[in-house]
Amino acid sequence: MRFADRTDAGRRLGAALADRGFVDPIVLGLPRGGVPVASEVARVLDAPLDVLVVRKVGAPRNPEFAVGAIGEGGAEFVDDDVLRRMGLTREDLGGTIAAEREELRRRVGEYRGDRPPADLTGRTVVVVDDGMATGASARVAVQVLRGRDPGQLVLAVPVASTAAVRHLEDVTDEVVALSTPRDFLAVGSHYDDFGQTSDDEVTALLGAARR
Repeated sequence: MRFADRTDAGRRLGAALADRGFVDPIVLGLPRGGVPVASEVARVLDAPLDVLVVRKVGAPRNPEFAVGAIGEGGAEFVDDDVLRRMGLTREDLGGTIAAEREELRRRVGEYRGDRPPADLTGRTVVVVDDGMATGASARVAVQVLRGRDPGQLVLAVPVASTAAVRHLEDVTDEVVALSTPRDFLAVGSHYDDFGQTSDDEVTALLGAARR
């Protein structure tokens, strides 16, 4: 399955979720790329849209390869098995994690400003990203959200690796992935247009949803 762009992916993902009978759902997009997808899902579900800021922690010599992730409220996930295979320790990630925490704080201020996070108590929370390769960002998102007492926690993505889905199924109520290709290489390889999402686009989508 291929997607024209994130808008196309969000519409198709929303259609797949529309008949689930979610109770009082709220859609949370993982910035940046997950927010355009989440915006379409929220529109289809007629649900409010908010953002949950997480940051991938890349390997020191290969920053595009996620060995962990951090999230709001000090949440942190590091894949120790991957670190061992790469000959790395948690101490090797210290500088990277510190830099990502600064960027996370900047993005929270940019996207949410002074508004508090949405109250998720007892609600169906649908977490949306544009795809999952290792699932590190989604894992730390789940870690953050479990502390906010949702009634049901659903992770929804257009495309994912089978390994990421398997790992996330253990910590969520449901994982919905439209496509789990055997030849999964990278999220962007399953989109015709996978251009970078800007901060301005994220804030515009969130602002439109609030209005």
